[in-house]
Amino acid sequence: MPVIESTYHPPLGFWNGHLQTIYPALYRRVPWITRQRERLTTHDGDFLDLDWDTTPAAGRLAILSHGLEGDSRNHYIQGMAAALQRADWDTLAWNFRGCSGEQNRLLPSYHSGATGDLQAVVDQALATGRYQHVALVGFSLGGNLTLKYLGDLGPGVDPRLERAVAFSVPCDLASSSRQLEGIMNRIYMRRFLTRLREKIRQKMILFPGQIHDAGLDAMRTFRAFDGAYTAPLHGFASAEDYWRQASCKPVLRRIAIPTLLVNARNDPFLGPRCFPEKAARENPHLHFEAPRSGGHVGFMTFNPQNEYWSETRAVGFLSEEI
Repeated sequence: MPVIESTYHPPLGFWNGHLQTIYPALYRRVPWITRQRERLTTHDGDFLDLDWDTTPAAGRLAILSHGLEGDSRNHYIQGMAAALQRADWDTLAWNFRGCSGEQNRLLPSYHSGATGDLQAVVDQALATGRYQHVALVGFSLGGNLTLKYLGDLGPGVDPRLERAVAFSVPCDLASSSRQLEGIMNRIYMRRFLTRLREKIRQKMILFPGQIHDAGLDAMRTFRAFDGAYTAPLHGFASAEDYWRQASCKPVLRRIAIPTLLVNARNDPFLGPRCFPEKAARENPHLHFEAPRSGGHVGFMTFNPQNEYWSETRAVGFLSEEI
């Protein structure tokens, strides 16, 4: 499928990628849609908290995956849930391990390639017997997770999983990590590392002697943090090994259901290898759209419904031929 010419144009004065990224995170207010919480026990004895919005007659479900150190209450998750609700979809917004407001039970938590947890969520949704039409929607890390899940499955995907959409995806984790090391992106890196440091220290209390914080405060990059924590805690040899194995880009060619990937050209989180035009041209199921503007999980529009372009775009794509 050729690369799609995007229809997105930002509001007047909002062309800058940093502004598109920061403004919604600070100022957007959306209603809390996914209010029905369910706790899913995983095969290894941990848990995932699933937040649902359901109606008796919807018959179709979208599963929403958030970004790094996000949760189901993030504005972009609830904004998407509201748009889907208006279009008569049920939604399931799940929280990664340790992201629902309660630390997870095990020493490992989540990472960009933890597709087993997404599979557990999909299985739980399908086991309800209520849905013959299921879609996946992912943002940032959750977008990478979604695309890797579908690429790993290839033609073996459950036939009830019919479509997927992913926004602001670091398809090549090494490229994205290098991009975030730049001087203009230090504000984002500091924010992520502040939250990640807090979780490491919570783990130290829960697992004394099994994890330490030596050098943690001096870390300034994902290369340092992933090398010291993410990789060893989740069975990878190094940060580079983690990035290589967890990136969705190598498996995009195997995606076998209609899938839309939207990455803005001015996304401050995405390096040059995060724009997979070649994979989209070679895979008829993969639709790649790269607006000139949009920032990271931005894609702002101002309208009475407070519905962003990304939400309108996703609902339109997911509703085709379903």
